[in-house]
This record gives sequence, C-alpha cells and structure tokens, in this order.
Amino acid sequence: MSSTATASVRHALPGLVLGAVLIGLAPIFVRLAGVGPTAAAFWRVFLALPVLWLLQRLSVRAVAQAGAERRRGSTLVLWLAGLAFAGDLAIWHQSIHLTSIANSTLLTNLAPVFLTLVLHFGFHQRHAPRFWLGLLLALAGATVLLAGSLRIGRETALGDVLAIVTAMFYAAYQLLVSRGRQNFSALDVMLRSSAGAAVVLLAITLATGEPFWPRDTHSWLILAALAVISHVGGQGLIAWALAHLPASFSSVTLLVQPIAATVFAWLILGEGFGPQQVVGGVIVMAGILLCRFAMPAQNPQVEAERAGA
Repeated sequence: MSSTATASVRHALPGLVLGAVLIGLAPIFVRLAGVGPTAAAFWRVFLALPVLWLLQRLSVRAVAQAGAERRRGSTLVLWLAGLAFAGDLAIWHQSIHLTSIANSTLLTNLAPVFLTLVLHFGFHQRHAPRFWLGLLLALAGATVLLAGSLRIGRETALGDVLAIVTAMFYAAYQLLVSRGRQNFSALDVMLRSSAGAAVVLLAITLATGEPFWPRDTHSWLILAALAVISHVGGQGLIAWALAHLPASFSSVTLLVQPIAATVFAWLILGEGFGPQQVVGGVIVMAGILLCRFAMPAQNPQVEAERAGA
C-alpha cells in the first residue's frame, strides 16, 4: 500500500467530519440568503460550478503531468447523483418552511437508517449488532440535541413528511456518490452531479415562481459563501472521503452536521445552546465511535485501489 494511499485513508474520517461541519453552515446561509428556498438550492450548486470546473481542470493537468491513468466508467451514476441531490435540496428547503428547523433537521438525518437498510437488504452488506446500536445511539443523541425545539402537531405534519422524503433522497445521493467514487475523482463527481442538480433545481424554481434573484450585494455574498463553503468545501470533502470509508459508516458520521448547525446557530443567530445540546452532542459522538469500532478492518489492497479514485 503506497504512502499516498495510506495518507488518504488516514485523513478520510477527519475530512468527512470537516465536510459535515461545513455543511452545518448551510441552514444559516439559506435563512440569510433573501431568495426562495429552491432558488437558494439552485444558486448553491450553480455558483459552485465555475469553482468546481477550475479545480477539476487543474486536477486533470496535475494527473496528466504525473503520467497517471485515470479510471473511467459510465457517468450515468453521477447524473443520477445530481438528480437525487436536487430532490434532497428542493424538498428539504420546502420542509424548513412547513415545519420547525429542529423537526426538519432531525427527520432529514434519518438518511443513515435508510442507507443502511438499502445496503443490508439490497446489497447484502451485513452490519454487526454494535453498528446498529451505534446508529440508534447517534439518532437518540440528535433527538436530545434538538428536543427543545421539536414541535409535533397537525400544522407540522406535511413538513415532517417532506423531511423524511428528504432523508430518502439524501441516502440515495450518498449511495450513488459512493458508487461513483469507485471510478471517478471527487471533483468529477461533484462537477457532474452539481450540473445535473442545477438544471433540475432551475426548472423547479421557475415553475414555483418563488423569489429568484438576490436583492443586493449582501445576498450575493451569502449565496457565494453557501456555494463555496458548504457545497465545494463541505460536500466536496464528503465526496472525497466516500472513496475511502464505508457508505453506511460515513452516513452515520454525517450526524455531526446537526451538532455543527446547532453551534453555528448559537454563535451567528443567537439561538439557544445549553447543557441539553452538549449532552445530545456527546451522545451523537458516542454513537459514531461505536459504529466506527463495529466496522471490520479494511483490506489494504482494496483501500490502495480505492485511494487512487
């Protein structure tokens, strides 16, 4: 196993966690953007495209200079990932407006449950009992983290259902990106899936007639931050890490996101943060660690091959 491959595997988990933290800023940016919810999702992926294209071109040039061969495969999985991501963002942003942010955040983070079930029954990937226990513990921690803001009632029912559907779309996106990373670089995956998502989100935005254009320079800067920090940085790191970590464990690890969102909401928006949030965050991290200990040791040869993606 090469030193480069070893370093990639060693850095994958910190990269995944950092990506989740950067994604945790997304709800703050969406709230401050001053455009419609689906429009914010469109601008997120659209404004990221020039940055992703430039990084991808530089990456291709560097690989060509090194004389390495890049693996290729069908790009269909990348476009499907873009479709799933468009559904994830469009439905999630609508959910935020129809239920509480806490409800939407918690239910959206059911994605690891759906992903693990698909892998278990659809791909026959078995998970140790400790993994399931860690998953339940992490979800329980997320519930504690957000419990103070949860609202259950008829007025939130539609938004809650949409949040659950969002979780299904996000689970599909994670699975498709994980598969795509077996044959493509993280930048290839991000560029194509973002382009596909932009087309779908633009159509939805225009069809709904919601506020589309940012109203001032401040709104443009917020949307640019959403694109560069949360999408290129956060989602890009997640896509990179998915080549080196099991999809089910990665999905559970992304439960760091509501912790980050809660902390950012406290620091930036002045929302409540106290002992309950600390306890919930600790429980989430304990669940993630239990899942990590439940994962089997990785085959060095497989990891070396995957690290070249």
